[in-house]
Amino acid sequence: MAETVFAELKRYVRFGDGDERALRALHAIAAPRFDDIATVFYDRILSHDEARAALVGGESQVGHLKITLKAWLDTLLSGPWDEAYWERRYAIGRVHVRIGLPQHYMFGAMNVVRAELARIAWAGFHQDPDELEGVRTALGKVIDLELAIMLHTYRDDLLAQQARVERLSTFGQLVGSIGHDLRNPLGVIETSLYILRGRVVQDERGVKHLDRIAEQLGIANGIITNLLDMIRNRPLAKERISLGEVLAGAASAVKRPVGVRVSLDGVEALPPVDGDAVQLRQVFVNLLENAIYAASPEGRVAVRARADAAGGVAVDVEDTGPGVDPATRRRLFEPLITTKSNGNGLGLALVKRIAERHGGSVSYSDRAEGGARFTVRLPATAPD
Repeated sequence: MAETVFAELKRYVRFGDGDERALRALHAIAAPRFDDIATVFYDRILSHDEARAALVGGESQVGHLKITLKAWLDTLLSGPWDEAYWERRYAIGRVHVRIGLPQHYMFGAMNVVRAELARIAWAGFHQDPDELEGVRTALGKVIDLELAIMLHTYRDDLLAQQARVERLSTFGQLVGSIGHDLRNPLGVIETSLYILRGRVVQDERGVKHLDRIAEQLGIANGIITNLLDMIRNRPLAKERISLGEVLAGAASAVKRPVGVRVSLDGVEALPPVDGDAVQLRQVFVNLLENAIYAASPEGRVAVRARADAAGGVAVDVEDTGPGVDPATRRRLFEPLITTKSNGNGLGLALVKRIAERHGGSVSYSDRAEGGARFTVRLPATAPD
């Protein structure tokens, strides 16, 4: 059986049974001090402006995060240091990657933990130099293991980003080479369609088929437009706009089955924002179309909007559909990823691109009651 990454790391730092015993001995005297360590840890973060900005949820979340840190300290010193330990630590590292925590903050935070535990170790074992040395050595090894696990998550994310860049580069070259060429035959079809309409006015069956051709022609043109929008930086026609009017316009433009109800909450009270009304309308048309598809044939779609403390806005588009499975969720905003039987996988990728070009973001979360929630956040003033 091949050696796991964690087993290799433990072998490399020579982490063994003696280290485990030493860490558990340290745990016995350090556990009553976990509250103090958590206080020092977050006081250090809150005293540093940039580190505090990286803290998810801000100061209001410190109480909850202290509990999480104490649980982390407990397993750091008590183990077991097995593959399940690796999985739990790797999951924590993935959270750091997802929230964009800079690596140097992670190193700094680990140094605070190392220093506090080393101080406790000295106080508890300085009368026995040999035992103190064993505890300090074990502490150094386990902190090194923690850092290695965290760095592994950043490495995996970097490799994933490189793979995405390569895919997008290939995607862009392909789109650029065929997008404009496809416009020519579609233009011929559109012209011929116009001529034929004048000749089959009395033929209801013929008119029906021409309407179907026109509908599919519009879909094809829409796909090409979306593909080209994905690879070009179309300038933002920025102006002071009412996002509430944009949302109302998007909701009225989207077709929906009779059994699907769409509601808008809080959109009229939104403050104005700087942005491109046409492109932002496309964002919410795409999200609403997806939500209605998920909620069909009978369900609800809700658009909930609110202003945030910084003067920006947040808009939730929720549905009562089945939600997004975890495997798809990881790549939800990448091009050509879709859960629709007739989808092309461009809608959410375009939503992400437009939101980010406005200095905002889009994210996905599951609704507690079941279904999906997409949240678009836009700043008070969009960047140039």
